[in-house]
Amino acid sequence: MASIVKRNNKYNVVYYYIEPDGKKRQRWECCDSHKAALARKAEIENAIYKDTFIAPQTTTVADLMRDFVEFYGAKKWGLSTYDSNVGLIENYILPIMGDMRVQDVTPRYVDRLYSILPKTRSVMRGRCKPKNEFLAPPTIMKIHKLLKCAFKQAVRWELVSKNPFEMAITPKSEYKHREMWTAETIRTALDACRDGRLFVAINLAFACSMRIGEICGLEWRNVHITDDDIARDDAHVYIEQELYRASRKSIETTFIKDVIKVFPPLKPNTKTVLVLKKPKTKSSERKVWLPRALAYILREWKKWQDGAKEVLGSEYEDSGLVLALPNGRPCEGKLIEESFQRLKEQENLPNVVFHSLRHSSTTYKLKLNHGDLKATQGDTGHAQVDMITRIYAHILDEDRKVNAQRFNTAFYGPDLRQVKAPVEQPAQLDLQDLIRQLQESPELARALAGIISAGGGKRGDKGDDEAEPANSAISRRRFLLAE
Repeated sequence: MASIVKRNNKYNVVYYYIEPDGKKRQRWECCDSHKAALARKAEIENAIYKDTFIAPQTTTVADLMRDFVEFYGAKKWGLSTYDSNVGLIENYILPIMGDMRVQDVTPRYVDRLYSILPKTRSVMRGRCKPKNEFLAPPTIMKIHKLLKCAFKQAVRWELVSKNPFEMAITPKSEYKHREMWTAETIRTALDACRDGRLFVAINLAFACSMRIGEICGLEWRNVHITDDDIARDDAHVYIEQELYRASRKSIETTFIKDVIKVFPPLKPNTKTVLVLKKPKTKSSERKVWLPRALAYILREWKKWQDGAKEVLGSEYEDSGLVLALPNGRPCEGKLIEESFQRLKEQENLPNVVFHSLRHSSTTYKLKLNHGDLKATQGDTGHAQVDMITRIYAHILDEDRKVNAQRFNTAFYGPDLRQVKAPVEQPAQLDLQDLIRQLQESPELARALAGIISAGGGKRGDKGDDEAEPANSAISRRRFLLAE
C-alpha cells in the first residue's frame, strides 16, 4: 500500500505500482501538507483496491490532442468542424497547456484555465480578422466541449481515471439577437443594387432562408423554374450541398467523406481549395419553394449567364453553379460579402452582416404564418424546432400577444361579458356569541377591557365629542365588562 514520508518540510506519498511491461516501480508524490498527503494516500489505496489505479504517465496534453485528432476527429468530424477544432487546438489549447502532463490537469486547474481564457487575445486565422479582441464566451464554450471530449477519450484510453472537465464551471454565454434588416430596407437595397450576383444572392437569402455557403453552392440542376413549375406554383430549389474553402490537410485526413467535388485551384501550392460538400446536418438538405417573382429573376439570370458562356467559349469554366463568376468559376462567399459591404456604404444602409438576411427571412415568415414553427423550420433547415424558438423568441412573443387579444374577443366578447370577480362580504359581528365567550373567559374579558380603556384614553385627549364613540355595540361591551 502507500506510506507517507516527511522530507524537508514536505510530505511525500510513497507507493509501488506495476507498469504495463510488468516491472514494479516506486513512486514518490510530494504534497504541501500532511492533510493533503493523507488525502492522496487514501485516494491511491482506494484506486488500487477497486483496481482502477492508473500508473503515472508522461503523456502530455499535446500528445493527447494529436492522438485525439488522428483517431477520433478524422472519423467523426466533417470538413468545417475539423478545420475549426484544429484551429482551436493550435491557437489556444497547445500554447496554454500543451506541455502539461495529462494527469496534472485537475478540476482545480480547469477552473484556473477558464479564468485565463477570457483574458487571452484572439488569434487571426489566415486573412480573417477576429471579431473580438479577446476570446468571447461562445469560443470558450467550443474549447470546453473540445477538451471535454478529448479527456473523455483519455479516460477510455486509460490515461486518466476521470474527466476533469465533466464538472467544470464555464463562463456564461448569452445569445445576442442579431441586428436585422426590415423588409422595407431589403426592398431599398434591391432597388439600389447593380451587382447581378449580389442581387440574386440577397433574394435567395431572404426569400429562401438560405445560408451564404448554400447560395454559393447551389447548382442549376437543383433549380426547378420551368414554365410548368411556375404555372403549378411548384417552382423550387433543392439544397443538398454548400461551397466551402477547406484546408488540403482536412480533405486528406477526413478521407473526403463529405466532399462532393473539389475545384482545381488557380495556384498549385495553395494550402486551401474550394469544395462542394454535404451540409453539416441532414435537416439542411431540403426543398424550398420559390416565390413566382424570384423564379423569373433566376430565369433572367440564367439567360445572362448563358450569354457570357457563349461569348467566352472555351475559356468559360462551367462549374454549373448559379452564382458563378463571369468566367464560370465558383464565387466564394467572401466575394458576396464584400459586395454587400460596398452596397451598405454606398446607400448608407444599416450595418448588418449578410447572414442577417437569413434571420430577416425567418422573422418575416414567422409573422406571415403566425408562428408556424414546423413550416419555417422546413425552409431554414434548423436541426431542431427549439433552435427557432430560442433565436426568434421575441417574434413569437408578439404573436402570443395577438393570441391574447384574439382570446379576449372570442371568449369574453367586446363587452367583456360584464365579468366581475365575486366580492367577499365582511364577517358579521355575532354579539350574543361574543358575550358568551367573555362570560366563559374572565382573562379574555380583562384583556378586552384593557384594550378598550387604552383606546378610550387616547381618544379622550382629543375632546369630549371625540372621546365617546357613538357606537352602541361598544357601549354594551363596557356595560358587560363592568358587571
